[in-house]
Amino acid sequence: MPSLRDAIADDLRAQIAAGHLEAGARLPSEPRLAAQYKVSTPTLRNALSLLQAEGLIEKIHGKGNFVRHPLRRLTYTGGLLTPDTDLYVTIRTTNLRARGDLIPLLKVPSRTPLTEFLYLTHQRESPHSLARIYVPQDLVPAKLPWRRPGWAETQETVTARVPTPEEASTLRISSTLAVLAITRVSCDTTGRVVEAARLVLPGDRANALFISHHTTEERGTEE
Repeated sequence: MPSLRDAIADDLRAQIAAGHLEAGARLPSEPRLAAQYKVSTPTLRNALSLLQAEGLIEKIHGKGNFVRHPLRRLTYTGGLLTPDTDLYVTIRTTNLRARGDLIPLLKVPSRTPLTEFLYLTHQRESPHSLARIYVPQDLVPAKLPWRRPGWAETQETVTARVPTPEEASTLRISSTLAVLAITRVSCDTTGRVVEAARLVLPGDRANALFISHHTTEERGTEE
């Protein structure tokens, strides 16, 4: 027999699937829903967290819970996200000093001047993915936004993990939803780091594609 939490989630999920709760619609307040299902507020919130983790609803601070529009799935390959249709990007730049784990990441001395580019993609009104790009200030071009040099040698590290509280809040996702965290470091021919990027892609809307190129060594045959 399903728990009260699961039964509530099943009912709301069915209403969303049937179109009774349309994309973009605001759900009744949590106290009202708790009274409707005759459960405590914590039980009701646990049910909503299941739907949030599935990407069916999102909670906007100070406004309530809303039915999400169907999420556009993205594929990360070769340093790019595709497709990018139906998405728009906001960019915020901040000047800061290297500290903490940014020092070994960019291989710079403490307090080296850096510029951070915060890229936040949106699908309609909903945050979709997050990227923080760090560049030494003496390498930042006059024309923004920053674009990674095509000649740079790049290494990527991919990790599946739960989001930090800040990431969950920014992306409006459940703190239990796994994210794809990609750390990308690009260097010039001398080994100097010209860019370090940290991308966070929620697991309910992202895939990663990696392509390997194999070479075959030809050996001569002695007669």
